[in-house]
Amino acid sequence: MLCDTRVHVDDRYERGLDAYASQFGISREDVPQWFRDRYGEQFGTEAINAAGGAWGDDRLSLRDRSLVVVTALIAQGGVEERLRGHVRWAIDHGSNRDELEALAALLAVYVGYARASVGLEIIREELDRLEAGTQ
Repeated sequence: MLCDTRVHVDDRYERGLDAYASQFGISREDVPQWFRDRYGEQFGTEAINAAGGAWGDDRLSLRDRSLVVVTALIAQGGVEERLRGHVRWAIDHGSNRDELEALAALLAVYVGYARASVGLEIIREELDRLEAGTQ
């Protein structure tokens, strides 16, 4: 059965496991339990399937996808812990400090200083942690 023309349902779940394992730094076998412990099985299954569809599409690079997600989280505000993980993932996908700081500066114009400055603080904290080797 196809969800769309690109990803089969079973493949979507498998890709979601891979995406979250990479993001959380855990084995793919541990991903469903990670979600169950925090949000319950139904939410976890939905999140894994969603990630498998969103992150499995190759029309945008993983780097570009990560920058889009960091942008969306800064614009949304109030999701600082999610932003922390995605900043680390953006680095894993090939972004760098200059790009992420420039992104936050640009967002100040469009989403306001308050949200962009909080985003920049988190970007800098996470990059400092990565550079210091602490997580």
